[in-house]
Amino acid sequence: MTAILRRGADPLSPPLPDRPAARRRLLPFSPWHLLLMPLALLFVLPLVQMVLTSFMTAADINRFPPRLIPTSLSVAGYQGLLAESHILRWLGNTVIVSAISIVGHLVLCSLAGYGFARLRFPGRTVEFFTLLATVMVPIQLLMIPTFVMFSRLGLVNTLAAAFVPWLTSAFGIFLMRQFFLSLPKELEEAAKLDGCGAFGTFARIVLPLAKPALATLAVFTLLGSWNDLVWPLIAISDERFYTLQVGLTTFQGTRRTQFELLMAGNVMATMPLILGFVLAQRWFVASMTFSGLKR
Repeated sequence: MTAILRRGADPLSPPLPDRPAARRRLLPFSPWHLLLMPLALLFVLPLVQMVLTSFMTAADINRFPPRLIPTSLSVAGYQGLLAESHILRWLGNTVIVSAISIVGHLVLCSLAGYGFARLRFPGRTVEFFTLLATVMVPIQLLMIPTFVMFSRLGLVNTLAAAFVPWLTSAFGIFLMRQFFLSLPKELEEAAKLDGCGAFGTFARIVLPLAKPALATLAVFTLLGSWNDLVWPLIAISDERFYTLQVGLTTFQGTRRTQFELLMAGNVMATMPLILGFVLAQRWFVASMTFSGLKR
């Protein structure tokens, strides 16, 4: 009150309106949206152009100057894709590879991460940092020895060649270990006092709390396995076991590229991921919100 009288303000006058509230009355949205909306449009533009190109005729695609909007909508690209390729089989192979990769990552990385975070055994620190050092090895250096190993195991030219390298990863183990270290040990100790064993504590107490980390690991694994191209291109030459990314390369040649088929294939390869995110975004947001809570 003394400070108000010292500034010459009337203590009986109504308080000044809150600045954020006044801004909300002027704009029905946050001012940050004025910056984020153009950036969002900039990122969406290539996706929109891909979809429009998939409905263009070959004449519209190859004309100069190029057209951004088709003169007429044509489904010739999708008809040719279904008639001239095994796109549905490639899509099924990609779904199988991604599903097995996600399950393998969630199971093996969580078990290994929990072991490094909680179990005490000789050489634990050395083994963990040795495992972590493999992240720094360029993937190109591992392709030849991995191909030789897969060839001796009889996995080359099989669908297993696409998903076995994705069953686990050093990054996934590191991610799960760091999350398990952030959990309070008192929860596990209380479960042990109630008679719960080590695996029961892991399955009933730790894993339900690890949903944010598991969701993050599942998203990274899905994107990596779904979009993997280089390794399946080396390990698989039988068209029956192609994944989507490998199959789409068949439309690109040295002298000619079938852009209408390529764009239609890219739409079919991208839309499942977009639809999956739209349908599951509630769980993704809930996972991120839960991870921000203080435990």
